[in-house]
Amino acid sequence: MKPQEKKIRGLDLFCGAGGSSWGAREAGVEIVAAFDLWPLAGKAHDVNFPEVEFISGRLEEIKIESLVERLGSIDIIMASPECTNHSPAKGNKPRCEQSKDTAFQVVRFADAFKPRWIVIENVVNMRKWTRYAEFKGELEKLGYKLQEQVLNSAQFGVPQSRRRLFLVGDKEQTPPKVTPKKTGIKKVADIVDLNGTYRWTPLRTPKRAKATLERAERGFKAVGKADPFLLVYYGSDGSGGWQRLNRPLRTITTVDRFALVKPDQQHGHVMRMLQVPELQAAMGMPPKMKFETGTRRERIKMIGNAVCPPVMRQVIKTLTIS
Repeated sequence: MKPQEKKIRGLDLFCGAGGSSWGAREAGVEIVAAFDLWPLAGKAHDVNFPEVEFISGRLEEIKIESLVERLGSIDIIMASPECTNHSPAKGNKPRCEQSKDTAFQVVRFADAFKPRWIVIENVVNMRKWTRYAEFKGELEKLGYKLQEQVLNSAQFGVPQSRRRLFLVGDKEQTPPKVTPKKTGIKKVADIVDLNGTYRWTPLRTPKRAKATLERAERGFKAVGKADPFLLVYYGSDGSGGWQRLNRPLRTITTVDRFALVKPDQQHGHVMRMLQVPELQAAMGMPPKMKFETGTRRERIKMIGNAVCPPVMRQVIKTLTIS
């Protein structure tokens, strides 16, 4: 079935601010309803998708029979179940198994709505979840033929290296693998503003943290003092806490972790944190997708929780046109 033959109607579970919804809409999907526990994400979703019904609250508490009757036929379900307790970014903090189990709501909704397709996105470490095989088995019992693939957003025209697991299902055939777009790799330099749009502060001040200055020194040692570069906080990959601008941005998380450093005639070097429009661009989200709801910290959290729209668009196109 091709998208132009029949409008594809979809649900977006754990939708956040709408990265998956945006990508799906660009792939020809009519989003019928979107669901998330965070009311603020719902407000952001409403701004970008005023035609979509947003349903707030825990999926476990939704009376699904009446929802099926009200929403009608659904062709595809997209879902990004809670990933914090799968993510290595959580470090050694205790993991919440109950939170991980929210993924089984995808099974419940798929059983009730019986869509032909499902698309589940999560961090790669979801595959290490003790119930992952059981989770896939429940979907297979519903008749889904599954395809599992790890995709890097940098291969889809997104200026960010973001590896995510995509588990897709089709009731009629084994889903094909998604082929990356044949486009040039975009770089951090493509999305950062090195001009005076945002406020810069001197790199070296009495209050600047020692660790920040140490990161900067490692960057200077590698690139010199004439070129701008990024400081990277909250990383544990041995990169030294910095990165060049001639490669995709490292993975955006839910915290403020990237600072831009550039030479300055008056202060030697100045710095500032990357701003919401820059992070939005690094997710492959167009400027017309609005992130104006909540505090700066909350907006960054929404962006870090999101799915890159170009990746979701390509996943759905591959799944529905095959």
